[in-house]
Amino acid sequence: MDALGHFEEHIRAKVAAELAAMGFSGEIALERPDHELADLALPCFQFAKRLRKAPSAIAEELSARIHPDERIGKVWADKGYINFRVNEAVLSALVIKDALERREDFGRGDPRPGKVLLEHTSVNPTGPIHVGRARNPLIGDTLARCLRMCGHEVSTEYYVNDVGKQVVLLTWALEHLTEKDVPPSDREKTDHRLVGYYQAANRLMEASEEVADAVAAMTQRFEAGDLEVIAKVRRTVDLMLDGIKESLSGADVHLDRYIYESQFILDGSAHRVVERLKASPYAAIEDGAYYLNLEGFGVHGRDTRFFFTRKDGTTLYTTRDLAYHLDKFKRADEVLNILGEDQKLGQKQLACALRILGCDRAPECIFYSFVSLPEGRMSTRKGVVVYLDDLLEEAVDRAYQEVCSRRPDLDDERKRRIARDIGVGAVRYNIIRVQAEKQLVFKWEEALNFEGNSAPFVQYAHARCCSILRKAGDFNKSADVSVLTDPYERRLIWTLAQFQEVVRQAGDKRRINMLPTYGHELASALNQFYGAVPVLRSEHQDARLCLVEATRWALRNALVTMGIAAPEEM
Repeated sequence: MDALGHFEEHIRAKVAAELAAMGFSGEIALERPDHELADLALPCFQFAKRLRKAPSAIAEELSARIHPDERIGKVWADKGYINFRVNEAVLSALVIKDALERREDFGRGDPRPGKVLLEHTSVNPTGPIHVGRARNPLIGDTLARCLRMCGHEVSTEYYVNDVGKQVVLLTWALEHLTEKDVPPSDREKTDHRLVGYYQAANRLMEASEEVADAVAAMTQRFEAGDLEVIAKVRRTVDLMLDGIKESLSGADVHLDRYIYESQFILDGSAHRVVERLKASPYAAIEDGAYYLNLEGFGVHGRDTRFFFTRKDGTTLYTTRDLAYHLDKFKRADEVLNILGEDQKLGQKQLACALRILGCDRAPECIFYSFVSLPEGRMSTRKGVVVYLDDLLEEAVDRAYQEVCSRRPDLDDERKRRIARDIGVGAVRYNIIRVQAEKQLVFKWEEALNFEGNSAPFVQYAHARCCSILRKAGDFNKSADVSVLTDPYERRLIWTLAQFQEVVRQAGDKRRINMLPTYGHELASALNQFYGAVPVLRSEHQDARLCLVEATRWALRNALVTMGIAAPEEM
């Protein structure tokens, strides 16, 4: 329970006692309004029907019965609400004590029952991750961190597409093309070297019926269970995956498990899905290919036909995805997918097919709009693309120049370590600060702005706390914090008190953009406090140092929840 939760419980108990005397019993919902209006609020509309009174009359009568005490500083009625101000001295003691005692766990919720399985990234292993798709791993990894902070048990998965024409084409290319057939790679990373083979083979396949037939035959052999072909394709996919994993690691994204699509062919589960769908009354056949008619499920137009086999009888990605989701539901209580906005129709069709299979569950999907750069859109097919590796490298290079300018006193190793923390943090923060479904144009002047809504701004606030605490040395961590009555101290304490609730809402509402918003607000409150109130060699030095350390833990934990480093110097 966060600090404000203690006040909520106290107020709810007092309100319940007074309402019982007025003839009401039942659930009581408190709200946390804008701090300018009140600290906590009780809407009395929820009691009007039972008490047969206007909400404003209930609020006036009830507020007269509730008096300030050791936890409640002020009570007043306003337009059907009862507003509360909490005792700030008690709040200060609770918040700061909680932060100083729990440290890395400050803001963490109590353990929650059940298991969450979150699938993210899952890009095709035919080339490096490009900027347009970079939002997927960053949203997925941050949401997983946030849900764990909320108290959930979370497992993350990458669904590896090692089946189908694209990966077979790349495998064919590695067998039949040489280095002289492909353009030179800008990087030695495996995924960057191999994408040239894929692009060259794709052009050959479009121009040559012979190549197209060879790839089609290889695909059929794969789906028929030809172990030689399956082994070749798996080796190709793993080569690509090594490069993709390296890129993800560079962004501090790490997944718990990689699930191969071919598993659902080899274990027969995709075939069993096909047989069950064929037996359903919604199944039909066209030119040898089976499909489901989804018109009765609210899907209209040409999208009503959901194909689950090709005319040659082989399964489709959609069929194997059904098998994968049936497997997921056996292993988790909540199933989340992070997907591009272009997957909305596919997921609706998937949910319909699951219902036809008799499954009463469907994955919860978080859809995101793609990232673009000010220069415009990217095209993978034409080879005109900016990769995540490029973005991270440039971010670190730009941060390094900034660190050299600001901290010429540091040795180069420390400069580069700080530059990496800042650069990678800037990319992550700038991408997750915008709601997933909204368009995002990545701009350097925003991402690396040390004074604006950016990772460096929040990281610098954390480093400032660490610097103050280093200069102070030992201090009394049991100091009386009730002396912290300056408006800037109060604002900082109030902002600290919101941390656990922000984390909870960010996780429960799947709105991870709330985390950078909070980080910026907390960093701003710290900077205003530091500019207005002397900390070292002041009358209330120990109490203010307690506040600085509490803020340091909140900033650190907010950054870590966003997957961003919390440097101790900048």
